Amino acid sequence: MRSSFLMLPLAVALVAGCAKEPAAPTVDPVAQKPAAAVNSVSRSHDESSYAEPDKVVIKDLALDLKVDFDAKQIGGTATYTLEWKDKAATQLLLDTRELTVEKIEAVAADGAVSPLQFVLAPADKVFGSKLSIETPQQPATVRITYHTAPTASGLQWLEPSMTEGKKLPFMFSQSQAIHARSWVPLQDTPSVRFTYSAHVTSRPDVMVLMSADNDPKAARDGDYAFKMPQPIPSYLLAIAAGDLVFEPISERSGVWAEPTMVGKATKEFEDTEKMIGAAENLYGEYRWGRYDMLVLPPSFPFGGMENPRLTFATPTVIVGDKSLVSLVAHELAHSWSGNLVTNASWKDIWLNEGFTTYVQGRITEALYGTEMAEMEREIDQTDLLNEVKDMSPADQALALPPLNERDPDEALSNVAYVKGAWFLQFLEQRFGRAVFDPFLRGWFNDHAFQSANTDQFVAYMQKNLLPKNPTAVTEAELKAWLEESGIPAFATKARSRNFAVVDTARIAFLGSPEVPNKQVTSEWGTQEWVRFIDGLGQTLPLEKMAQLDKAYHFTGTPNGEIAMRWYPLAIRSGYTDAQAAAGEFIQTVGRRKLVLPIYAELLKTPEGLAFAKDVFAKAKPGYHPITTASVEDMIAKAEAAPKQDAAPKQ
Repeated sequence: MRSSFLMLPLAVALVAGCAKEPAAPTVDPVAQKPAAAVNSVSRSHDESSYAEPDKVVIKDLALDLKVDFDAKQIGGTATYTLEWKDKAATQLLLDTRELTVEKIEAVAADGAVSPLQFVLAPADKVFGSKLSIETPQQPATVRITYHTAPTASGLQWLEPSMTEGKKLPFMFSQSQAIHARSWVPLQDTPSVRFTYSAHVTSRPDVMVLMSADNDPKAARDGDYAFKMPQPIPSYLLAIAAGDLVFEPISERSGVWAEPTMVGKATKEFEDTEKMIGAAENLYGEYRWGRYDMLVLPPSFPFGGMENPRLTFATPTVIVGDKSLVSLVAHELAHSWSGNLVTNASWKDIWLNEGFTTYVQGRITEALYGTEMAEMEREIDQTDLLNEVKDMSPADQALALPPLNERDPDEALSNVAYVKGAWFLQFLEQRFGRAVFDPFLRGWFNDHAFQSANTDQFVAYMQKNLLPKNPTAVTEAELKAWLEESGIPAFATKARSRNFAVVDTARIAFLGSPEVPNKQVTSEWGTQEWVRFIDGLGQTLPLEKMAQLDKAYHFTGTPNGEIAMRWYPLAIRSGYTDAQAAAGEFIQTVGRRKLVLPIYAELLKTPEGLAFAKDVFAKAKPGYHPITTASVEDMIAKAEAAPKQDAAPKQ
């Protein structure tokens, strides 16, 4: 998952035996949370799941579902092919959230079914409800009949008015990190991988897609079939339905989007096949068949989601100049790091996101040059160094301690992305690309379609990389990257030549009555403007704000990377000319990374709080539940906090 090339910091009595009739779902008197990890537990233990994969694992999932836009729910059956590892096990434990479980059955080889008793525990606010199924005979196949709630955290239902085309409703999923359990009962942990198939019915005027073998020529008829032959973890299970059409980029890649968006998106992403080729040259064959992209409505809470075969992407990266297509490079890179080799638990998410951010940089460098990649690295590193100032030391390590009761969504930070990539850049610098590139390719090949943890990566490195040059890296240096807080003092920082020009122009502007010369700024892209605005300070005099706005039209910009920086600066500076546009922006865009910094500044004053609450009330129907929860939490904290003085008047 990618919030962008510039990621927003984020603060994250059972009934025994079988009966002839399925038992009603009884309720435990006390909700039981996943067992807390202890120091002796393997780093593959997932504290965020109730599942017990050491006893039984799902090997295949067959879904038969109906998408009901009127009821805002998905319902049907999920059939599991199980592999029992512990011959003494008598239960199958699954993760659920707000699901209504109607019945559970064991399915024999001849198709005969027998009811299974089950218990659905009270909901824990983070992990949902543990589903305990009595399986004393260890059936090879189990089928659950269920339906979702309209408030499922992993699904968003949009009215036609909230879409680009305004004609048909839209629905899409967001399963990472632990939201898959809100629309399918699962072992919702990245340590378990399964193949899946699906039969999905819907109203006939919408197109349904999944993270599977979508046929670009499929008829829109309300009856769809899918198959994912490669084993995936639960967080990569995805579904979407809406007014969607397809345009190809190459024989194995293309864009799904609403009709009014598909042409613009295809043009913006036209280099995708070149990106696939660049990644294959570095890290080996692309193993997922097709690589298509689905452009979602603006309410999508993230920049992108690496659902295999069908990356979900925000429309906010489509700005007309390809300056934000590093998002495509990032999600594509996950086809090796994350999708192919997956972190076994969320406390090792750097194995997904750090590796992917590193690979993204290599793809960007191969297609757009070293300077573009270096600019993006420097922006990322600068943001990270600012972020860690306010983080707990434990959260600054790559190998996080057990998350225990923490929501993995809220435990995610820039550390996993940028410090992880920085560590791999450090290894590349110490060993050279001639050594490091084959090593990384070997890691992907040797762990393909497996889940791994930090200990396994260290062991692999000790065997396959460190002996190549025994004096290149010390044990203390590795410990500093993996286990200690902050960025090691010996880390080499990215340095962009272009940014030296930007910094000079900004310093000149701050000390003179003139804006930077057009001959200088005419060649600037998003990265340069981000650097320019980021360096302007906490506030600017109103005349300076107006001068910049008149020259460069920042207010009302369609570029979210610029908007998320310009509007907070305007709010802090008391530049009220931008307030209406800021409100319109956060009302129409639901991407957390872009809107939360604007809310954060508004909420610092009583006037801003009132404005933010008014805008949020209008925006909430179109926001994803994840974004809604974040904004509601921010507003609640602001209302409880002592009020500050109004924004400075200059």
